[in-house]
Amino acid sequence: MLNQKQNLLNKGWFFFAIAALFLWAKTYYALQSAFTLNIENWIQQFILVITPISSLLFFLGLSFFFSPKRRNKAFMTIYFLMSFALYANVVYFRFFNDYITLPVLMQYKNFGDLGGSAKALIHPMDILYWVDIVILITWLVAKKVRPKMEFRRRTVAMIFAASLGFAAVNISLAEMERPQLLVRTFDRAKLVKLLGIYNYHIYDTVMTAKTSSHRVMADSNELTEVLNYVNSQQGKMGAKGKYFGKAEGKNVVLVSLESTQNFVIDRKLNGQEITPFLNDLKDDSFYFSNFYHNTGQGKTSDSEFIIDNSMYGLPRGAVFTTNAGNEYNATPEIVKDHGYTPVSFHGNNASFWNRDIMYQSLGYDHYFSKKEYNVTDENSVNYGLKDIPFFEQSMPKLKGLDKPYYAKFITMTNHYPYILNNEKNKMIEPANTGDGSVDRYFQTMRYQDESIKKFFQMMKEQGEYKDTIFVLYGDHYGISENHNRAMSEILGKEIRPFEHIQLQKVPLIIHVPGMEGKEMDTVGGQIDLKPTILNLLGIEQENDVQFGTDLFKENREDMTIFRDGSVVTDKYVYAAEKDICYDKETGEEIDAKSCAPLKEKAETELGFSDEVVYGDLLRFMDSEQEENKQSE
Repeated sequence: MLNQKQNLLNKGWFFFAIAALFLWAKTYYALQSAFTLNIENWIQQFILVITPISSLLFFLGLSFFFSPKRRNKAFMTIYFLMSFALYANVVYFRFFNDYITLPVLMQYKNFGDLGGSAKALIHPMDILYWVDIVILITWLVAKKVRPKMEFRRRTVAMIFAASLGFAAVNISLAEMERPQLLVRTFDRAKLVKLLGIYNYHIYDTVMTAKTSSHRVMADSNELTEVLNYVNSQQGKMGAKGKYFGKAEGKNVVLVSLESTQNFVIDRKLNGQEITPFLNDLKDDSFYFSNFYHNTGQGKTSDSEFIIDNSMYGLPRGAVFTTNAGNEYNATPEIVKDHGYTPVSFHGNNASFWNRDIMYQSLGYDHYFSKKEYNVTDENSVNYGLKDIPFFEQSMPKLKGLDKPYYAKFITMTNHYPYILNNEKNKMIEPANTGDGSVDRYFQTMRYQDESIKKFFQMMKEQGEYKDTIFVLYGDHYGISENHNRAMSEILGKEIRPFEHIQLQKVPLIIHVPGMEGKEMDTVGGQIDLKPTILNLLGIEQENDVQFGTDLFKENREDMTIFRDGSVVTDKYVYAAEKDICYDKETGEEIDAKSCAPLKEKAETELGFSDEVVYGDLLRFMDSEQEENKQSE
């Protein structure tokens, strides 16, 4: 009996079968427990069961094309890579509520700077994703247990035939559940739910190769089509806004508020204001209470790209890392032509998000990065320099700039996992939801608010305040859908897709010293900041590719488009992931037909923006403008 067991353990087919079973089991476990896939029926549940099979048979089967001596090593290498891909997505999803794409992997330089964020995302139960590898390696190296992994050609052919068979069934059922699934490239949640995590990565690789070839095939006719669309949309908005040129010649200071969502404004926790300074500042400023972020996977870098260019980020990855060599017509370059000194301040490594390269393409004169600050263990936490010392050390650098200047400050302390390493910095008690990230969020938010207060005080003391307009904006959400339970407790209501979209509001405060402000209820997004800032400065831009509109225009269309295809207007909220239409005032679900035009416009506009970036179409702008002059 013992010999029979020993013989079985030495059988290559038995080892392959057990390994495949291990990989399938942990993949299915991840799909069920680590990702929020919202399984709706038994067909989708069945799809979830079979999705890993086709890809794991295919990839593990590739090891049989190696020589017998190298076959075991090849098999375990493939097995490890598939396990790593699975686990990387699990960890990535815990914070971003999204899945890794190939362009995201191009941001590998960022991973070394994640620090406490990465540690907080690793859970004790994650050992389940690695214990099988230990078992299999032990099996292979044990002296009396050494499977030879020898197969007949017929057996290998059967493995690949089974792989194709499962893939065909998977794709057929997926198309039944979601017609045109493979053309909805931005809907990664649907792709993973209906194709599985490994097949999703195959699809993503194909799409990345396709978009990479777009630049080679692009021509100026595509730019003409985009310009025709943009100009027609701008034409509907009428003449210049009422505040055109009201801040002409003034310095511009932009402050990117890390992970700041609008729900914290005017909210109290334990009887204390979370953002006391911003609450007061907005009452003396133009405060846009229906302003949303438009970011995708690029998060803070996406917000920077959107705000400087009035174009959308990409459906996969970040423009900063995939298309930094493109030609752009960004705000820094434009204001430089009008005598401004455009600079950026950030207490992180220059290469993070590829800023050292991208900023040159956007037209910044200088980037004050971590190397130009005094960063110590005491004045830094998590990603780097804390916000208060960041502003304190930035003031002499700002004071020394030629005026007028266009200066962007990127805060950092209010970043996941929301940690403060000094009790003096904790100016408010944490929440008590039992969710550590949500509970600590309010403490780092309060610290950030205090840093902005000190910054304004220094601007006044240094004599920089009166001749400067301040634009403060939230860069992206801070608390993802993974924390809906805790957020429901904070907000006192269930978080449906409607509420989730409302949580994508970020504060926008435009403070112009000497000018009376007011609360603005127009619906807009980061996409609108470029034309808004340029119009305040009295700088006209004609025939420019920008998808946003001046937020001060009285007859502007009240709407903004999210990167996932969702849309918000003054009347409707369209949740693209669920394909649901809501009445914005009541929050009630209504007939989807009401949102059909919004859905169509979102797909059109996002598509045009992607064409510009992927095709690097702005390199044709000079020839396009020359043709227009000749036609006139």
